[in-house]
Amino acid sequence: MMTPAERVLLERNELFRNIPFESIEPILKGCQVVTLKRGATLLEVGQKNTSLYLVLEGELHIYLNGSGLPAHAALGVGECVGELSLIDGGNSAALVMAARDTRLLEVPHERVWTMVDNSNDIARNLLAILAGRIRNDNLLQVTTSEASLEFELATHIDALTGLHNKNWMRDALPRMAQRCERNKMPLFLLLADIDHFKEFNESHGHLAGDGVLRGAARILAANLRPHDLLAYLGCDRFVILLPEKSADGAMKIAERLSEAVEVPTLRFGDNNAPLPASDTQAIDNQAIQIEHIALSLGVVEITPADTLDSALAVAEDALQQAKADGQKRVNMAATRC
Repeated sequence: MMTPAERVLLERNELFRNIPFESIEPILKGCQVVTLKRGATLLEVGQKNTSLYLVLEGELHIYLNGSGLPAHAALGVGECVGELSLIDGGNSAALVMAARDTRLLEVPHERVWTMVDNSNDIARNLLAILAGRIRNDNLLQVTTSEASLEFELATHIDALTGLHNKNWMRDALPRMAQRCERNKMPLFLLLADIDHFKEFNESHGHLAGDGVLRGAARILAANLRPHDLLAYLGCDRFVILLPEKSADGAMKIAERLSEAVEVPTLRFGDNNAPLPASDTQAIDNQAIQIEHIALSLGVVEITPADTLDSALAVAEDALQQAKADGQKRVNMAATRC
């Protein structure tokens, strides 16, 4: 029997976004709640998996080459795991462990397919989840051997956000630029900065600030396309490589990202607010108002002569102009010769 609290958490799951929960609740009746202690294993590499797991509480870490290397991804409340084996019917391709005490709803694959058959929205949400997984696996697509994969995972993943870091983005930019040149597709770099983050850290402490960074990272990842590349630069900065047909198209995407990172999504400890990206346990479930948190972006079109550092320098000027115009703003750098 599903408790009222579990029902509220499930309504917020990314699989059920914009779907009346009453329409799928009967299918979920009888599904079991699984409890994992911190460090316990949910899925092993090569293990047959026949369920989709919806995170109700806690956090899971995904490891591609053993738990001795940094986690490839972190999954929290409102997210799910097991969707890849649902689609291909194969074994688990990753090690999935509980980063802290975690509760999940185990939904057998046949029930997931029943929901997909009954709802086009469920199917769309499942495709969006899969697209996000593909985007986060861009590193795998450019790695040519297991040894180099392990090296890149160990040195190119940020432990706090689970995103790739600046070193990885520095290597990725030339490959992406060459691909865009072959496809005659412009390439844009977006430099994103969390407004008033320093003041927030000073007021509420670094644990709360870390939660904001993790939340912003997940929201940005969820609102990008599979072929876009996202990395964490440190402090309150993120960088995105964006193939797009026009500057207007790149600006619209940047504006959408700015809109996505907003106060209700990132509020902590508020049981009435959505929590897909927050880390409430890290700050003892205390309600913290973060009215001043927003995202500003500087946008620049990549030129053939650009390195990551040169493109970031131009994007920095555009970002500073956006911030000067007020928080939650986007500004495009002037066209360069």
